[in-house]
Amino acid sequence: PVVKKLIVLSIAQRAGKQLKEGLTQYRNIVQHTSPDSLGNVVEFMLEGITERVNEAQRTAEQVTDKKVDDLDEAESPEDLILSSVSGEQTRDRTDRALVTPWLKFLWEAYRNLLELLRNNSRFEALYQKISNKAIDFCKIYERKTEFRRLCELLRNHLQAIAKYSHQQNPIKLSNPETLQLFLDTHFHQLNTATEMELWQESYRSIEDIHNLIQQSKRPIKPQAMANYFEKLTRIMYVAKNPLFLAAAWHRYYNYIARQTKIFGEEELQRVANNVLLSTLAVPIIKPSSRVLSAAAKENKHRTQRFTNLLFLNQAPTRVSLISGLASSEILVRVRPELRPLYDLVEEQFHPLSICKKLAPVLETQIATNSDDAKYGTLLCNVILTRLLQQLSQVYTSVQLDFIFRLARFPEPYSMSASDIERFIMNGARRGEFQLRIDHQSRSVVFDTDPFDGSQSSSNGAQLQPSPSDLMRSQLSSLVICLSNAQRVACPDYVARKQAEKAGAMANALQKMSQEHR
Repeated sequence: PVVKKLIVLSIAQRAGKQLKEGLTQYRNIVQHTSPDSLGNVVEFMLEGITERVNEAQRTAEQVTDKKVDDLDEAESPEDLILSSVSGEQTRDRTDRALVTPWLKFLWEAYRNLLELLRNNSRFEALYQKISNKAIDFCKIYERKTEFRRLCELLRNHLQAIAKYSHQQNPIKLSNPETLQLFLDTHFHQLNTATEMELWQESYRSIEDIHNLIQQSKRPIKPQAMANYFEKLTRIMYVAKNPLFLAAAWHRYYNYIARQTKIFGEEELQRVANNVLLSTLAVPIIKPSSRVLSAAAKENKHRTQRFTNLLFLNQAPTRVSLISGLASSEILVRVRPELRPLYDLVEEQFHPLSICKKLAPVLETQIATNSDDAKYGTLLCNVILTRLLQQLSQVYTSVQLDFIFRLARFPEPYSMSASDIERFIMNGARRGEFQLRIDHQSRSVVFDTDPFDGSQSSSNGAQLQPSPSDLMRSQLSSLVICLSNAQRVACPDYVARKQAEKAGAMANALQKMSQEHR
């Protein structure tokens, strides 16, 4: 009763400092005898402050909705002058005067409670409960700045667990129940960050969850891991990283494919559609090793971090994603209208009609679907790359107008002649295309450099090997031919060598068996 009276008086006066000191003393008194009583006191305090916030909101609405003297006058002259000077409306000024002080007081109460309860195993459940309530507070009142500070506070508390492990009643993450409480809170934090579209906090929350999962001795629930990868797909889309976006969709599909009863066939088909489109939208050609080497070194650390977040042993590539697409049941589960995409982009060789065949799918299936439309531009870039690749295998030079006629995409993905020319030149500058543009004759000349170091990360359909491919395989082809010639010209020599090899193998096996005795 005494501590509750102190809470009531402190709330009435908005005396946050006295309230914190009183709760600190009460915690020290009850933490060894009755720690549950602190939870009741904290609940009583938060209910009292929340009621004051709701009361202030009701008062602000009544002040805003009061009757005006002149019904024909929309706003009073005073309100018009104030709004022109400050840019605020009447409701904004009323909320700032009546509601904001109580919201600030409630936020300080949450922050003080988290500082009060941290790194104490007797209050770990109460700490997680207050953390979830603080996250809900930021979500309900759309307090993005406070949410960032809250995430940083929780992150610092998590990192400080090892520092205070020698103190009395420390938090032990080796305890599965304790670790599960932290995981639940950080998943709630991740969900709220994505709903509020705070993508930097979402990424940091993903990293925190990854670190906690690495410490877990129990297997994580498939639903939780599916939620983890689903949020990771949103983060990678905002980060504009098509390779890891496709890899995240693959991981998400692998988890929900085992839980069809929970997620349902409709959700499984939606995810399969995203897996197919995101994989095909990954850029095809990898720049030469001599091009953009500085940028590659700079991105190496980020690539490794993304790989770790996906729980992969090595970084994904377009080849690995395409092979996973072909070997799994994804192509069976996607919408029937999208199934021709894989064959048209990856399997068939048709440089003169590739854009024409893909135009109906882009126009009627992808552009009209809000979930698939985000891949349209990337898919058109991949299709244009395929067009140039296949043309280079048939022609040594082509007219620019001929390429412009072939590269026609439906709205809203249509590309002008200048857009196509800019795409070609940017690819050539980065080392992706071995070509040059002759503006005098308005033609594209495909260079046949046998020492070209750039390689396609997904070769697709090929009519014939390029000179650079022949150069890379020249030594191996020579060895194969000489070996075949030796086998025909000197059969006795080959037989003698094979007998020596068989004898050496038998001798090695005999010695190995003797050593193991």
